[in-house]
Amino acid sequence: MNKILKFFDRHLAYIMIIPAIILILLFSILPIVESLKYAFFDFQLNDQKKSGIYMSSNYNIPLAEETFEYIDYYLEIEESAVQKSETSQYIIQLRGDMKNYQQEINSILGNKSGIVETNEENIAAIKKINTDIYSALGKLYEKDDVFNSEEDMLAVASELDTSIIDSNFIGLDNFKQILRDTRVVYTLTVTLIFTVISVFFELVLGLLLALIMNKAMKGRGLIRTISLIPWAIPTSVAALMWAYLYNGSSGIVANVFSTIGIIDQPTDLLLTAKAAIGAIITADVWKTTPYMALLLLAGLQVIPNSLYESSSLDGANKLKQFKHITLPLLKPSIFVALLFRTLDAFRVFDLIWVLTGGGPGGTTESISIYAYKVMFAQTRFGYGSAMVLIMAIAVGIISYAYIKILDVKIIGE
Repeated sequence: MNKILKFFDRHLAYIMIIPAIILILLFSILPIVESLKYAFFDFQLNDQKKSGIYMSSNYNIPLAEETFEYIDYYLEIEESAVQKSETSQYIIQLRGDMKNYQQEINSILGNKSGIVETNEENIAAIKKINTDIYSALGKLYEKDDVFNSEEDMLAVASELDTSIIDSNFIGLDNFKQILRDTRVVYTLTVTLIFTVISVFFELVLGLLLALIMNKAMKGRGLIRTISLIPWAIPTSVAALMWAYLYNGSSGIVANVFSTIGIIDQPTDLLLTAKAAIGAIITADVWKTTPYMALLLLAGLQVIPNSLYESSSLDGANKLKQFKHITLPLLKPSIFVALLFRTLDAFRVFDLIWVLTGGGPGGTTESISIYAYKVMFAQTRFGYGSAMVLIMAIAVGIISYAYIKILDVKIIGE
């Protein structure tokens, strides 16, 4: 019993973080691994032949069976429509041939069901059967007779080729396409501009707000509470509030900016590229500065007052105290605040989506919005997954840059 208690006492810290590790694995690592897998495939939900992940050739037996049923249905319609007995006899023979073709395909695939994996030799044999079917149907419609469903028949017969599913593994092609995609470059540039400018102002204003909240003053608790209200408001709600303020006809902010000459007319605020990105940054700075201040305030409160008192006795003024005491000791908190805010700003979506939708003309579209459109509007999940991985790599580079610039020591170094 004592050994068990000692074991738990020595490893208590590791035991306590097990739930957090499990959650990280389930909701962070696993989705990243899945995205990594999709990124190497041409995975598209709007294309029946690419709506799954196929490393080798496959055959969609249910779709083929359904296609043969429709072919037989249209042949029956044509049989009742034709006027020559010769054509009618050919259709009767053709209906029998279709059943034989279907049985031959089932025999090639081993009489299996569902979507089955097969080899290239079997696919070649099935393609030859499809060619024979198209040729037989073509001969039917070459006859000088009356037909009712030629267009529908040929459209349905084309589904036989759709039943053949080729491998959609494309390796690094998605990433190569991203490098050639000018829209990716543009949206990434917009995202970087938004991130750098907004995080810079949030850091400066957040540090100023944190210094104010850290002062011993009357009503300090009320000041802290009020200052955190913008951060407590959901981003989509805050974006709607700013959308009303930016409204060209009745928005206060739009009319004030027009009056003081920042913009030519109120409607320009969300309808011109530069003004729109500035409006988005302003809304984000207002919304997130309190969060930055909260993180920095936590760092300020762990700095001993004795350091300031002793430095005062040595003749250091407030500026020197801030430069030589506050900033060096606040560096770990600044790193955490910058890292969290940069990662959050780099994946900005809801604020821009509500305010401008990426407009005007896509000039405020972030990389997250473009990835969303690719994955859910175009259902190109392979390409979208590759784009998300590019975002993850960019975030990793930014994190590494912060570590080096701020000279933060990582555990184990």
